[in-house]
Amino acid sequence: MQLLPRDERFFELFTTLATVAVNGAQNLAEMFRRTDDDRWKLVEVIKGLEHDADDVTHAIVTRLDRTFITPFDPEDIHELASRLDDIVDRIDSTARRARIFRIGEVPEGALLLCDAIHRTTTQVLVAVEALKDGPSATILAACREIKRLEEEGDAMYYLWLGRLFEDQHEAITVIKWKELYDTLEKTLDSAEDAANVLESVTIKHG
Repeated sequence: MQLLPRDERFFELFTTLATVAVNGAQNLAEMFRRTDDDRWKLVEVIKGLEHDADDVTHAIVTRLDRTFITPFDPEDIHELASRLDDIVDRIDSTARRARIFRIGEVPEGALLLCDAIHRTTTQVLVAVEALKDGPSATILAACREIKRLEEEGDAMYYLWLGRLFEDQHEAITVIKWKELYDTLEKTLDSAEDAANVLESVTIKHG
């Protein structure tokens, strides 16, 4: 069953926004894996992606204001755009904090959380791409996987946060990584928020 009436442009913009989130997650993971000063160049790449996401979100909102008949509820269109943009904002926030803190060696927990974020944004993209074909099992399956990954990420967050306080670290190191772990976990929360909107749209129009 298709979401009618169709408006392909909304779907294209959502797909573009979700793709930006995947690219941001990839660059964030690469930034944490690198050990040379070139890692900070990736912060600028991510900042550029954040600007791209803002532009796409603005295009969606502008189109929404000018469209009398939308493919699904205007409130849901606005909410989905905002939640997808939030993912990229969180990724950018993490990258900028990492540069401000001048992080050195990266704990395994941060790398694992970055991997979870990448896998989660990939599932967000799967769900968003399926929107154009209407409510489907593909969207719901992707949303379930996003929620599973968010729960997996939560478990990793608490595990590695605990290890941070258990190990013999300098206080400043604990403060830095506590904040970075927090922003990584919030990125997963933002992806789950997007999944909740996608799930709601699918159920409403199923």
